[in-house]
Amino acid sequence: PNVTGSLHIGHALDNTLQDIVIRYERLRGKDALWVVGTDHAGIATQMVVERQLEARQDKRTNYTREAFIDKVWQWKAESGGTITGQLRRLGCSMDWSREQFTMDPHFTKAVVRVFVDLFNKGLIYRDKRLVNWDPALKTAISDLEVENRDVPGHMWHFKYPLAGGESYTYIERDADGEIVFQEERDYISIATTRPETMLGDGAVAVHPDDARYAPIVGKLCEIPVGPKAQRRLIPIITDEYPDPDFGSGAVKITGAHDANDYDVARRNGIPMYRL
Repeated sequence: PNVTGSLHIGHALDNTLQDIVIRYERLRGKDALWVVGTDHAGIATQMVVERQLEARQDKRTNYTREAFIDKVWQWKAESGGTITGQLRRLGCSMDWSREQFTMDPHFTKAVVRVFVDLFNKGLIYRDKRLVNWDPALKTAISDLEVENRDVPGHMWHFKYPLAGGESYTYIERDADGEIVFQEERDYISIATTRPETMLGDGAVAVHPDDARYAPIVGKLCEIPVGPKAQRRLIPIITDEYPDPDFGSGAVKITGAHDANDYDVARRNGIPMYRL
């Protein structure tokens, strides 16, 4: 368990099941070992300590790095002691002489050694990637630490003019291939729920099988923001990501915006513009 508080009913169930298995195997004559331990859960534990400081009208930046780490260790001693006390009250038959913590020196040394070995073997590498940035903690956090929330959105439609005033024949067909709509256009229509990311656009993408936009694939269009003479030109590309049946079938690619756009930009060599 993480040293972020105390155990809950799920921990009680899980440890009871483990205890049953361990005791059963001992009764069968096995020398079964059950090691007790706690996990540091770095950022999650830091958040707990920072919330405690906020409750006292205090904050992390009022302390040096070393002083704040000392406070985290103080919380670990308190929380870890609560957890092991709860496990004892549950009657868990662990070997208490072997209690472990993931920040113990032998664990830390082993982790560093493995990372160095993996790096030297070329199995891990350093690269620029999109991250989940926590503006309060001022650090990157994992996907597991992000709380996703659905909010009502709105689909905005924009016309991205073709560069140089070019035009093409836009044709929509039914399932039998019959033309149901046709007109001359000097733009490509974009449907998006995030118009505020427009300044970071690096391309417009359409599905390679979308015949409506085939005449303009490879051409340039303008981001329709700001004075016309200063508008950035971006290419119209093909990629498997756009869904021809959703929105207009054409999507703006903002490489620095989300994971899907980032992947499309990487695959097609599209620059990452800062928003």
